[in-house]
Parts: sequence; structure tokens; C-alpha cells
Amino acid sequence: MKTTETTINLTEALARFVVETPASDIPEAAYDKAAKAIVDTVGCILAGSVADVSEPLLRYLEQIDGEGSHAVLATGRTAPAEVAAMINGTFGHALDFDDVLSMMPAHPSAVVLPALFACLPKATTGQAFLEAYILGVEAGAKIGLGIGNGHYRRGWHATGSLAIFSAVSALARLLGLDVATTRQAFGVAASMASGLRCNFGTMTKPLHAGWASRNAVAAVRLASSGFSASSEAMEAGAGFFETYGTEQSDMQRCIQALGKPYVFVEPGLALKKYPCCYALHRPIDAMLQLRDSLDLTPENTESVFCRVAPGALRVLPYVTPKTGLEGKFSMEYTLAVGVLDGRFDLAAYNDEGVTRPEIAALLPRMSKEEDPYCLGDEADPGARSSGTIGFVEVTARRRDGAEETVRVDKPTGSPERELGWDDLEAKFFDCAGQAGLASNSAADNFTVWRALRAADNVGALLHPLY
Repeated sequence: MKTTETTINLTEALARFVVETPASDIPEAAYDKAAKAIVDTVGCILAGSVADVSEPLLRYLEQIDGEGSHAVLATGRTAPAEVAAMINGTFGHALDFDDVLSMMPAHPSAVVLPALFACLPKATTGQAFLEAYILGVEAGAKIGLGIGNGHYRRGWHATGSLAIFSAVSALARLLGLDVATTRQAFGVAASMASGLRCNFGTMTKPLHAGWASRNAVAAVRLASSGFSASSEAMEAGAGFFETYGTEQSDMQRCIQALGKPYVFVEPGLALKKYPCCYALHRPIDAMLQLRDSLDLTPENTESVFCRVAPGALRVLPYVTPKTGLEGKFSMEYTLAVGVLDGRFDLAAYNDEGVTRPEIAALLPRMSKEEDPYCLGDEADPGARSSGTIGFVEVTARRRDGAEETVRVDKPTGSPERELGWDDLEAKFFDCAGQAGLASNSAADNFTVWRALRAADNVGALLHPLY
């Protein structure tokens, strides 16, 4: 970790930022982008309620003493606040369809929003809710910027290990905590931060989001109840940055970047077009182009080869996936789906899709490679995530010799190729339909969540989703 002669009080700086920043400092442009991410995440939670994580989570819920009063969305169940945050957070990340913030890199909204839902004061306005959400995501994002991508490369899943601080920050703002209590909450949360990338492709990967959300609620409630922790947990010796960071970690960079600019404005969140690992989104865009231009079919395709920058494959370990969850982290399977189906919807990444004989026949013809050529003009490759580093090239070759290569620098849904409200409406309808909501109900819910900023009571928006 980089050192300096100047004393750095990162924990205090973060606490003061989330507690004391006036709403007028939040740029107007951040509100619409934040509203998009919130609508998107609500849809993902609904769809996740019927994903494969749902059944074991609901069995787990049955073992909890006391029903609680907080909704487990789209299930008709209630739970204590911490458990509701855990289950809703796991639902939100269950399909890998939720937003991505490459700066961390993590999926912050599936952590922040369930925590806010579980602790929502009565008659919380949309304005107050958005302020808390924006400031929370901002704080966690800049912790990610300061700690650096080496944290992720060491094996940490930043959705669990960093986004917990986004949720703590958002709760501190929404609940009106003072600076001292917020510092204590950071201290408690620092001992709860967790999540290992070895669990990618299993149910525990989305649990990282739910566990972080649950732990954020616990940390804030403990601190508010007088529970003690280090008030310098981020910067202390044997503290978070020293323990979880690398030689490149720089706390001063975090402090200097808070709100300058806000991450919702620059570089922005990516809202996913496809329900799989973000490192697969550029290959998918390329495959869709190639399938159309070469008229690819399983019968006429000789080979498909994807070339990516070094480090881009670290999160894609599965060559012959056995489950839908593993398929979400498989380059070979994703390329094969591009040939066979030409669509990447929720059904593409279920267990039935992965085990099709037609896919098994295509997999040996699909291949991938990391190549320094794909770094392009990257000035700092180490700061990039697997889904954003360099560029991607996919080459498809037909049996008759026809061949074409497509290069993709930025995927659909990235801040540079942002999804519009019409795109998000279609995605929300798809997700809500998975959870069994009728189309008219989905339309009504999308409309009210889109207008979140004008809402007098956010809790009233949640009731139709119980």
C-alpha cells in the first residue's frame, strides 16, 4: 500500500461525505441514471425470486425464528430485516443480470437497495431515497478506486468485500446517522467484508451480494445501538486497506475522488443487456453480428475463436459447463449459444440450455485465447476489470471457407452504449414475467419506479411487489 507522511483519515472522510454532503452537490444528471439502475435492479430481484437460489433460500427462511415484517419480494413471505436484505440481495444478483461498476469492480445495486428496503423509514420520499443510494454507491466506488483492481485479482469478489461499504454509507445517509456512528458502522462492516471468486458459477456467488447487504444492515444497527469498533478501520494498521489492499492501493486517491466527479456521471454504471458475466458481453455483441453477416448455423460453422486481453479470462473458468450458473462464466458455451440460438435471454443460461446435445456438439469448435495485442492502447491495464480491459475480437469461420472477424471495444449496456428507458422497460417486463407478474402489473410497477424521485412514500412502491 502506498504510504505518505501525511496522516490519512479515510474512515472519517467517507463518513463526513455521506453524512454531510448537501443534496445540492449531487449533479442533476446523476438522478436519472440512478433511477435507471434502481428500476433495473428491482426487475432483477423479481426475476431472481424464481431462480435456482430461491428454493434453498426459502427453505433457509423457514428455519428462522420469528417471521419479521420485511418483505422478501415476489414470494409473499416476510422476514427479519437482516434476513430480508440477504435474500433480496441474493435474488438481485442470482441471474448475473444486475448492474456493473467496473471501477470497483462490483455489482453495487444488488447490495445497496435490499439494505435500504429492509430499513426504510416510514414515508421516505423518493428524493431522500435517491440521495442515499447515489451517495452510497459513490462512497463504495471510490473505495474501489483507491484499493485498486489488485484486490479483485487476489481473489476477492468486490460485490461482497467492497459494496458492503456502499450499503453502509447509503443506510447512514437514509437513517440520519452522525459522523461518529457512521465511523463505527464502517468499523463493524470492515470485519464482515467477504466474498471469494472461487465461488463463481455457484449459488454462493450471488449470496455475496445478499450477505453484504445483510451485514451492512447489521453493522449499522449495531453501531446505532452503541456497539464499538475501530473508528479508523479503513486506514489503521491491520485495517481494511492494509489487509485487503496491495502495494498499489492509495487511500488518498479515494479521498480526492469523492464526488469529483460522481460515478453516476463519469464513468457511469453498466446496465446489463445479457444475463451473464460482464466479461462475456463484448463476445456476445460480436457473435450476434457474425451470426447475421455469415448466416451461421451449427451445420455450416467450422470454428469460432475469441481473442481477449490478458486477464479477461480469469473469471471464465468453465469450458464444459454442467449447470446454468456455470454457463454464465463460460466463453465456449456462450459462443456456442451464439451459433445455435442467436439470442441471449434468461432461458439461454438455465440448466436445460447448458445440457443440450446440440451445445455439446458445438463446444469443441469454440475456443478462446488471451493475447497482448488486445490490450490496444490501454494506459493502465491493471486498473481495468475483466469485462472492460482492452478490446475483444471474435473470428467465425464457415466450412465453405467464408470467414469474418468482429472487434468490440465497448459492450451494449456500457456507459458508452447506454441502455435507454425503452430497453429497460423491455428488460423489466421480461424479469417481471419470470416472477409471474401480469403485463399490466409490470407496466404499472415500471411506471411508478421510473418516477421514483417524485414519490412521496417509497414503501408504497414496494407493496405491490410483495
